[in-house]
Amino acid sequence: MLNNTVASQTTARRSNRTPLTTAPRTSTRCSVCAMRHLCMPQGLTLDDLPKLEALICSARSVRRGEALYRAGDTFDNLYVARSGSLKTVMAHRDGREQVTGLRLAGDPLGLDGISTGFHTCSAVALEDSSVCLIPYSALKHLCRETGAMQDRLHRLMSEQLIRESSQMMVLGSLSADERVAAFLLDVSERNGQRGYSHAEFNLRMTREDMGSYLGMTLETVSRTLSRFQKRGLIDAQGKLIRIIDIEGLRHL
Repeated sequence: MLNNTVASQTTARRSNRTPLTTAPRTSTRCSVCAMRHLCMPQGLTLDDLPKLEALICSARSVRRGEALYRAGDTFDNLYVARSGSLKTVMAHRDGREQVTGLRLAGDPLGLDGISTGFHTCSAVALEDSSVCLIPYSALKHLCRETGAMQDRLHRLMSEQLIRESSQMMVLGSLSADERVAAFLLDVSERNGQRGYSHAEFNLRMTREDMGSYLGMTLETVSRTLSRFQKRGLIDAQGKLIRIIDIEGLRHL
């Protein structure tokens, strides 16, 4: 019954949904992508690499505010953020929305659809972004041929479970100050992994999105950031965040 309801919702959505822009295939390949260390499997042989590159059939541009997919859409593809950032959102039955994740370049999207064949959340671009599209049926076939690819897919699933479990701990046991500090430290660490500055970054999430993600009100997020700034822990100028005292954040 759930699948029938979801499918009917999907049909209604698709009738008024703006199609995503599909970028033409260029000479850029996985082997030279700046994010390859985050999403490519370790131990991939030279013979397997062309198979993986052939599997990624296109890149898509996703404009700011545009949905890559919505809850209830049929699951056909996995995605990897190539540039920019996206948020994942789940809707309550009464219409309220909860931000459930922040996806940066190199992060996978769409794993939520594997279980039922329908996406259970929406992925919305926080800025103009691009994603690599990976047809799931073809990926399963490649996994049967290539152990390294299968291991990587399992790791991605495990990493998402760990991240979601960590988020539950943040929501369930940390104070407001600790939640905001943990979020800023997480973004800082992930930026460093991507070769960007861990101390200064543009936080594309709005304060309202941060509040939804951290289980706080917009006002509490704003007050907490202002308090951090007065204490000399950060400097926040709009979306630009500069971490001044990273150890101070860690010891809140």
